[in-house]
Amino acid sequence: MFRTKSVEQSIRDTEEPEHALRKSLSAVDLTVFGVGVIIGTGIFVLTGKVAKETAGPATALAFVAAGVVCALAALCYAEFASTVPVAGSAYTFAYTALGELVAWIIGWDLVLEFALGTAVVTVGWSGYVRSLMDNVGWTMPEALSGPDAAEGVGFDVLAFALVLVLTVILVVGMKLSARVTSVVVAIKVAVVLMVIIAGLFFVKAENYRPFIPPAEQQPAGSGWDAPLVQLMFGYEPTNFGVMGIFTAASIVFFAFLGFDVVATAAEETKVPQRDMPRGILGSLLICTVLYVAVSLVVTGMQHYSELSVSAPLADAFKATGHPFYAGLISFGAAVGLTTVCMILLLGQTRVFFAMSRDGLLPRFFSKTHPRFRTPYRPTILLGVVIAVIAGFTSIEELATLVNIGTLFAFVVVALGVLVLRRTRPDLPRAFRTPLVPLLPILSVAASVWLMLNLPVETWVRFGAWMALGVIVYFVYGRSHSRMAKEGR
Repeated sequence: MFRTKSVEQSIRDTEEPEHALRKSLSAVDLTVFGVGVIIGTGIFVLTGKVAKETAGPATALAFVAAGVVCALAALCYAEFASTVPVAGSAYTFAYTALGELVAWIIGWDLVLEFALGTAVVTVGWSGYVRSLMDNVGWTMPEALSGPDAAEGVGFDVLAFALVLVLTVILVVGMKLSARVTSVVVAIKVAVVLMVIIAGLFFVKAENYRPFIPPAEQQPAGSGWDAPLVQLMFGYEPTNFGVMGIFTAASIVFFAFLGFDVVATAAEETKVPQRDMPRGILGSLLICTVLYVAVSLVVTGMQHYSELSVSAPLADAFKATGHPFYAGLISFGAAVGLTTVCMILLLGQTRVFFAMSRDGLLPRFFSKTHPRFRTPYRPTILLGVVIAVIAGFTSIEELATLVNIGTLFAFVVVALGVLVLRRTRPDLPRAFRTPLVPLLPILSVAASVWLMLNLPVETWVRFGAWMALGVIVYFVYGRSHSRMAKEGR
């Protein structure tokens, strides 16, 4: 259960002709992927909710705090991705440092994280597209608008179609995926920059006062909805004030989800030792700057107490008498979510492929396409499954599982850096996480703190999924593992 797979063996596995992926990505491609998956609904929605209810204009500082937590994890990811340039991200890293059972658990966790993330974001994309269609007088039939319509009976044909189209793009090849992503990300970032620049002309200094509003006690939670930290330690999170900034950071953290997906493409990168750290850290830095700028603009345009929760940027422009920008923001959100869906789907298929190549899932799924050199079998399987889930299911309430799954991966990767530094100090590391062991320990502590701020219900669902994963491992994975067979 705790056998590890050496870095050398992991790299040798990538050289088997029928299980090898094509190397076609550069540092620019990776940075574009990172920006493409990070900038999603968070920048268009969470800003208003957090500013109005939790942090006021200091929401900008909450984005900085959440960015620091992600940066701690990103530095650990960068060391692993440059040292073990193999598909699978945290799953592969755990296999080399912490053992097979831990690797299986984190792989099982990532499959859930990326699947739910893709489905949730796809449903959100469908909502933005329908809103744009309504603006020009086109209305989707209720039966084709999703399960929330027609008294709970319906099919979201837009979400279903988007996942299938993205599946085809991913099967055809990573370079095509990178080109499509580059175009879409360019449009998305242009819209965000236009919003920032245009919004600056409507900023009023008095809207920033007070920058950190006086602290208010949050309503006490109870039962399933209460944060776990409240039940364990009696700690009650605070709205506004200095502590409100950290409470807000645990919420806006969702807006940063996805930079770890960049690490799943390590095996398809031309020079991973150099380009993976640049792609991971570069995309995180760009997005943090954009998030801070947007939050400062929107809280300067309209007083935080008057901000809209559902569409803060669009409504702020409407309030200043410029509805054109509101439509532009909706367009940017719809376009931007396309890349979020594609890159989350990409990340899931690479984790699934890596687990299959190791024998923990059926080896049938580890064969690459003879022409495109992509893992087409898991891509098609997962694409169809997620398309059906997105079409038939309303799963917004499961979005917090994406949060806890990502934070759990952060913890495992940080611990892996500590273990591998001790067990394999001889490994050539093109990028080294600074201040070891202090920085990985801080990363673990920050991630665990944010996890404790999630509701008890999320922990119960996460625990149930993990328990199911352990059962699957002992029934199938443990006996079919390539490491086990080689040992025998």
